[in-house]
Amino acid sequence: MTTLDLTSAVVVGGLFAIGFHLLLQRSLMRLLFGFLVLGHSTNLLVLLAAGPPGRPPVTGHGQDEASFADPLPQAMALTAIVITFGISILLLALVYRGWLLLGHDEVRDDVEDRRLGESEHPGRPGDAAGEPEDAPGRKPEDAPGKGEER
Repeated sequence: MTTLDLTSAVVVGGLFAIGFHLLLQRSLMRLLFGFLVLGHSTNLLVLLAAGPPGRPPVTGHGQDEASFADPLPQAMALTAIVITFGISILLLALVYRGWLLLGHDEVRDDVEDRRLGESEHPGRPGDAAGEPEDAPGRKPEDAPGKGEER
């Protein structure tokens, strides 16, 4: 592995980490930027997987075929760029529409979804088993200890 390969792997990994971090934010503009960064990092990954840069993608007569690059990853990257552009424009239109209607771009909690979730799983929101600590028929000495499983 050369220094260029290691540097490229670190850059692609960093771009993926930044993109996923932005996708998990509550702001719609950050979500859009996260999608864009993920799209660009995926294109970079596909092009890096195609082989070393600088080789022509078309074979000629009487030349060594090993000196040419595979044209499929380049075609896939161009297609992905067009698809990413189209989806980005759609997301940008949705963000703008949300800004006009709400006055901000923060995603709010869905109160109805939270109410349905609490009715399906009664108990404390942080309780993994869905059973409140002071459930009927449960004694304090029956509670599991630190090293015990439920």
